[in-house]
Amino acid sequence: MQTQIIPTNWEKREKLREKGQFWTPFWIAEAMIKYVCETDLIFDPAVGNGSFLNALRQSDKSNISFYGFDIDENVLASSIFQAENCTIENRDFLKNPPNRKFKSIISNPPYIRHHRIDEETKKWLKNLTARITGFSIDGRAGYHIYFLIQALNLLEENGKLAIILPADVCEGVFSDKLWRWITEKFCVEAVVTFDVNAAPFPNLDTNAIVFYIKNSQPKTSLKWIKVNESNNLELSKLIASDFGLKDFDTIEVSERNLTEALKTGFSRPENNHQSKYVLSDFAAVMRGIATGANEFFFLTEQQAKDLQIPREFLKSCVGRTRDVIGDNFIKDDLLRLDKSSRPTLLLSIEKPFEELPEEITNYLQKGIELKLPERSLIKLRNPWYKQEKRKTPEFLFAYLGRRSSRFIKNEAQIVPLHCLHCVYTHSKDARHIENLHKVLNHPDTLQNLNLVSKSYGAGALKAEPQNLKNLPIPDYLVEKFGLDDEILERKSVSAQMSLF
Repeated sequence: MQTQIIPTNWEKREKLREKGQFWTPFWIAEAMIKYVCETDLIFDPAVGNGSFLNALRQSDKSNISFYGFDIDENVLASSIFQAENCTIENRDFLKNPPNRKFKSIISNPPYIRHHRIDEETKKWLKNLTARITGFSIDGRAGYHIYFLIQALNLLEENGKLAIILPADVCEGVFSDKLWRWITEKFCVEAVVTFDVNAAPFPNLDTNAIVFYIKNSQPKTSLKWIKVNESNNLELSKLIASDFGLKDFDTIEVSERNLTEALKTGFSRPENNHQSKYVLSDFAAVMRGIATGANEFFFLTEQQAKDLQIPREFLKSCVGRTRDVIGDNFIKDDLLRLDKSSRPTLLLSIEKPFEELPEEITNYLQKGIELKLPERSLIKLRNPWYKQEKRKTPEFLFAYLGRRSSRFIKNEAQIVPLHCLHCVYTHSKDARHIENLHKVLNHPDTLQNLNLVSKSYGAGALKAEPQNLKNLPIPDYLVEKFGLDDEILERKSVSAQMSLF
């Protein structure tokens, strides 16, 4: 069976994303099959190119029957599905599920992100989730989340599910509620994560995790496995031994407390470095400004000049992370961007339309002709051209990247678009801000980002504001730079004020 080649052409890649078809590599399919093959029938709700069937037929359990669904008639035409003891149906697993339960389910569900799901389907999926779990799920859940819920719903007592999913399943805004339900009703026996060098889908910006879940009494611990090299046999051997083997060269295996794993996140390593301090002790975090139409609201100096837009309606701004070099952004950087014809000015209008000068109303009229007020984000604003308010932050945070995540001192006094977070220090003392900047960019602090960030392909991390505020700050750095004094002083002031 050929390895899937991910297209580099944008249009072809978009078609692939629309279908969410990313085939499971054989060495991972083999390790997943080992978990569910103590049965006479294995069910696969989205067979794709037949990776799991192929792994089954090449195992010592090749006589086990295989039953599967897929909605893509093209992949179902493959000769692999013409084998004996194999029944495949052109059928939608979520909308037309089987009317029975299974002892063994294996799945690599379609990876379709929430913004590609139409509103009618989202509503239907939310209702499905509510019927199964008793609660609704956030609209930012991708299609694969619903596959997980439906698959668990169709497990027999003591039945087993092996499923490979993107890391957002345990890092998204919906994850706490989802995994609380799962771990209260099912036994999460093991979680498999992958080092950058062993990524199952190396050319995709997603980080995969394999879950081994049994419909039995929940346990208080689980096996947490990290695979460090791809195409190795040790993972399959571990699964085949019912997680009993030890001493490996290419994988790491540890026993983790379930409560700790839920709090830290299944996709993240165990947090053995507890700290008294987190970022919210020193600063507040907000995402940057989302304009809804950067091409209209975010201008170059030359565009603003040609349009004769008065300076009072413009704010200095940065619109992409790579426009910021290093961890200090100064006035000269704005000049550098301007010379490169990069936008550096945000159109920021507070006044009603009738009070605006002609130069502004003429330009806004162009936006109306472009139907900007009808865009999903912009139509929520009143008036439509009014931007989100952000004070000038002391720091900018580059929240998405492989090696570029950092706290940037905002000496140029700009506001960022949503490519960067705004970090507002509680103390406005210049010396404190300088010391905090050193602490936040210290390698020991930045290393803790993996404890609060979503993980993507090739080692990329994404820290949302609500998670970033929980970034652990090493105690010794807080004390070394005297930041604990500021906390004590703030608490003392707060206590005194509460007396009045």
